[in-house]
Amino acid sequence: MVEDDAQPDPERAIELLWGTPEPERPGLNLGRIVAAAVEVADAEGLAALSMRKVAERFGTTTMSLYRYVPGKAELVELMRDAVYGRFPMESSEGLGWRAGLERWARRAWEMHRRHPWLVHSGGTRRLPGPNIMAGYDHALDVASRTGLAPAQVIAVVNLVGGFVDSVARQAGETAELQRRTGVSHERWWSERESLFERLDRYPALERLWQHGGMDAPLDQFEFGLQRTLDGVQALIESQEREVMRDETGGGECVSCGKPLNGGGRGRPRDYCSRACQQRAYRRRQAGS
Repeated sequence: MVEDDAQPDPERAIELLWGTPEPERPGLNLGRIVAAAVEVADAEGLAALSMRKVAERFGTTTMSLYRYVPGKAELVELMRDAVYGRFPMESSEGLGWRAGLERWARRAWEMHRRHPWLVHSGGTRRLPGPNIMAGYDHALDVASRTGLAPAQVIAVVNLVGGFVDSVARQAGETAELQRRTGVSHERWWSERESLFERLDRYPALERLWQHGGMDAPLDQFEFGLQRTLDGVQALIESQEREVMRDETGGGECVSCGKPLNGGGRGRPRDYCSRACQQRAYRRRQAGS
């Protein structure tokens, strides 16, 4: 999180994010201050960022920066939005919901890969700027093509975005440890033989290990993104089946899977025949 977990002055931050951009002038200005701060965070991490380090890049005093930005917390808000502005979304016209959300997720993943400190700059009360909101609005528009209810559309975008943040956080922590220690993730774990010798008491882990389950780990981002989108697809399909059943009174027999005849009255049917109903009853009795 931001140094000392400081929270920005919300009204001042909104004014800086959404106000009229200042004209470009020679010398020090807000845009150059934000760009320099991004460079510091990229090189050293967000925890190492300070107003003093930014000022040093311009050969000036810390106090001179306060004419443009009140402090580090507000500066981080500006940095986040500036980074999002470097990754504008391409038009998704003609794309379905899945291809569109996948493109949006990959853009976010690439942004986090280039700027690992982003995952430490967020939070439930971080203020979005115009670039962040443009990306979010784009994702909502794409997710609306699912035909899901409005609240579900928002939840889908938050689900996919949250998945990217989670993987980015893990990758960022791994990279930061390697940077600080000079030891790679793979080398550190390869030297933990004293731990591996104690793992044979866990049969599932031992079995998967012996069968090569850990020899070539799947790409966390690629595997997770597709499974996340598969879940959205399953939700869409389940709701489509519900709508079809409501409209036709049909569906499939829960016992044998044969189509049910529509047009009946009263409670929707679950079985295509009395025989299937009796078979289902006997299975439930046998399992009780």
